[in-house]
Amino acid sequence: MRAPLSAAHGETATATPGPLHGIRVIEIGHMLMGPYCGMLLADLGAEVIKIEPAEGDIGRSISPHAIGPHNAYFASLNRNKQSVVLDLASDAGKQALAALVRDSHALLTNLRPSAIRKLGLTYDRLRVHNDKLVCVAMTGFGLDSPHAELPAYDYVIQALTGMMNLTGDPEGPPTKTGYSAVDNSTGIMGALGLLAKIVEGRGGQVDVAMFDVMVSQLNYVAGAVLNGSERTRRYPLSSHPYIVPAQLFRTRDDWLMLFITHDNFWRIFAQRVGHPEWITQPGFATMAERRLQRTQVIDALSTMFANETTQYWLDRLASSGVVVSRLESIEGALASAQVQAREMVVSIDSEAGPLKVIGNPIRIDGVRTRYALPPLLGEHTARWCSEVPT
Repeated sequence: MRAPLSAAHGETATATPGPLHGIRVIEIGHMLMGPYCGMLLADLGAEVIKIEPAEGDIGRSISPHAIGPHNAYFASLNRNKQSVVLDLASDAGKQALAALVRDSHALLTNLRPSAIRKLGLTYDRLRVHNDKLVCVAMTGFGLDSPHAELPAYDYVIQALTGMMNLTGDPEGPPTKTGYSAVDNSTGIMGALGLLAKIVEGRGGQVDVAMFDVMVSQLNYVAGAVLNGSERTRRYPLSSHPYIVPAQLFRTRDDWLMLFITHDNFWRIFAQRVGHPEWITQPGFATMAERRLQRTQVIDALSTMFANETTQYWLDRLASSGVVVSRLESIEGALASAQVQAREMVVSIDSEAGPLKVIGNPIRIDGVRTRYALPPLLGEHTARWCSEVPT
């Protein structure tokens, strides 16, 4: 097992150029969605120039935690970038942006459509400077739609797309995910759209809406509604709507997650837990039967699991091929051997001590991801805009 990745002088010493080396991206975003998109590209080797107003990205002040000048929230989304302070509403700021656009491959933003148009951040406005520029707009409801100018945050999109109505216990209120699933997913889609246009070799506008992204992720759930006239509902203990058993179970001391996807695993499971009769018992034998007799099956398993500890059941099912796991906390997951082995926690040296961030999940043969400190506000303004007042 490797030790957690660390760096000297704000950057990993053994980093190698990523596959996006030579690609320059201008990021005009704030908080999460846009910065996450930009960071993914920067991790893969792109040169990302982050344009900020004089007061900086809102994300610089969100978290109560900091390592020296580096706010933990901002650091988790803005490593490997350069910061340039510009007033994009001023003539000088527009001139500086035009100069950057001439030698860049893409511009990404997650401002509102009205702000994007007002500041001239669309392909139609910027093509005069560089007709091969790829412009990516990540917004709540798209650049043009009935809801285009409505305020949109992760919480709102989860509510409007039905995500919350799918999440949580059926006896409780609808529930949002525990992290920003919409912002993160849209950031990934923005990066995908940006790279698709760069590969094509033509400039143009890419329009990615948070709402559209999350509707697309409803996939098989939406398929049932569209093709089977099914009404969606929440299931207890995070149960799968079709696969039984696939849910959390209470053990004597904690929780167990069980996910049995087909009947061969069910037969192995029944033998391992000491209930071979379930292999042929009506209502239990096949996936179709278990789905129809969900309550009967889940009641039987719940009673059984409650009699022993989580570790007992994990040991009993070890090496069986049955998908089963304990319920882990975030703290436990971050400290796990799996996270260490995959180098998913990275420590970047700073003058105030180590700054810990989550590593990039993409592994590419021959490439060692570069991890540098997030930029200080305006740290690179002089480099790129030395003659422009800010």
